Amino acid sequence: MAGGTALKKKPVTGMRDILPGEMELRQYVLEEIRRTYRSFGYTEIETPVVEHLENLLSKQGGDNEKLIFKILKRGEKLEAAYGAGDKEGLADAGLRYDLTVPLARFYAENQAALPNPFKALQIGPVFRADRPQKGRFREFFQCDIDVFGDASPLVEIELILAISTVLNRIGFGRLHPFRIVLNDREILRGMQRAAGFPEEDFEKVCISLDKLDKIGKEGVKEELLSAGYSEDMIEKYLELAGNPGTEPGDVLDLGKKLEGCIEESVCPNLAFIMSSVRSAEDVPVRVEFDPTLVRGMGYYTGPIFEIRTEGFSGSVGGGGRYDKMVGRFLGKDTPAAGFSIGFERIITIMMEDGTGEKLSAKKTAFLLDKKLDRERTAGALREAMRRRNEGETILLTHMNKNRKFQKESLSKEGYSEFVEFFV
Repeated sequence: MAGGTALKKKPVTGMRDILPGEMELRQYVLEEIRRTYRSFGYTEIETPVVEHLENLLSKQGGDNEKLIFKILKRGEKLEAAYGAGDKEGLADAGLRYDLTVPLARFYAENQAALPNPFKALQIGPVFRADRPQKGRFREFFQCDIDVFGDASPLVEIELILAISTVLNRIGFGRLHPFRIVLNDREILRGMQRAAGFPEEDFEKVCISLDKLDKIGKEGVKEELLSAGYSEDMIEKYLELAGNPGTEPGDVLDLGKKLEGCIEESVCPNLAFIMSSVRSAEDVPVRVEFDPTLVRGMGYYTGPIFEIRTEGFSGSVGGGGRYDKMVGRFLGKDTPAAGFSIGFERIITIMMEDGTGEKLSAKKTAFLLDKKLDRERTAGALREAMRRRNEGETILLTHMNKNRKFQKESLSKEGYSEFVEFFV
C-alpha cells in the first residue's frame, strides 16, 4: 500500500479462502445433501450465527463451551461493564459452536407454527476457537438433520438411512467404505452403575473412557486410578466396556449383564434400530455396536451414533438423541434426535483422493475467434443457451492465440470438450 503499511493477504488463523475447484465440489455435495434430505421429508430452516451467551454456556456442549468466540457488548452497555471492572460481563453473545443448541431454541420459540413431529434440515457455518489442523478449522460448515416430537426408534433409523444415502450418492462410500457405530448413553450409565461408580461422576468417567482409542485400556485404567477409583471398579467397568461384539444380539447380551442397572427397554431398542437399518437393502451400510462410544456433547440422553471410515482417525459425522434440551427452554421435555455430517472432513478427503473430479458434471468450452462476425456469434450464443437449458455447463470465451495452452488451462478447471468457432 503506497505510503502506508501493507494489508495482510492471508486470512485470519483458522479461517481460509476457498478456491474455485473446491468450491465446485462443496456446492455439488451441498446440493446432493439437500436433495437427499428433502426426499426423506426434512424441511430446511435457518438460525442466526450469533446466539445468546447463556445458551451457549448451558453446560450442554462439552469442551466446545471452552472454544466460544464471544462478542463484546455494544455502546453504553460495554462502557458500563468496563467502568465497573466486570470482565465476565463484557460479552453477552457468541458465535454458535454447533447447530443443535440454536435449533433447540428455534423450536422452543416457533413450535406453535411447526408440524408435529418436526423434521428439520439446517446447513450453515459454525465457529470454534480450536487449534487448526488437517480437516479442522475455526469456521466450518455443518449439515444437520433433526426430529422433534417423536420418541420412537423410527427417528434414529431414518436419520442413519438418510446419512448413509448421502455418503453413497456423493461417491464417498465407494472409495472410503464407512460404518456407523452405535451406543446408548443409558448403557454407559448402566455399566458405571454395575461397576460401582457414583452417579454424579458419570461425565467424568465418560471423559476417560472416550480416550480409549488414544491412550489404550491401560491408559484409561491409570487415569481412573489417579482420580481415586478402586482397581476392582475399574476392572469391572473395562470388562463390561471391552469388546462384547458388534451385532444386535450382542447388545441384548450386554443388557442381560446390566439387569437391574438399566431400564429393560434400552438394549432391545438399540438392537431394533440396528436390525431395522440392516434390513433396508437399497442402502448398503454397516452398523455396529460399540459400548465404548461416548460422544462429547453433554446433551445426549439416549442412542448415540458416529460415522467412521478407513484411513481417517477421527469421525466424519455423528449424533444422537437429546430429549432434555428443549426442556431447558420450555420447562417441559420434548423428544429430539439429530445427526450431523462432518462436511469439512469429507470435503478434505474427497479433494485429496480426487473423488470430486470424478463427480463433476460435463463441462464444455465454446472458444470464439475474436474476429467472429455478429451472425456467427449470435449462433454460438443460441447453441450455448440451448445446451445450458438442457443442464450442461457451457463456458463462452474468446479464443487465445495459444489455443493449446488455453485448452490445457481449461482442462485443469474440469472442461473436457472444446467447440471452436472460427471466422
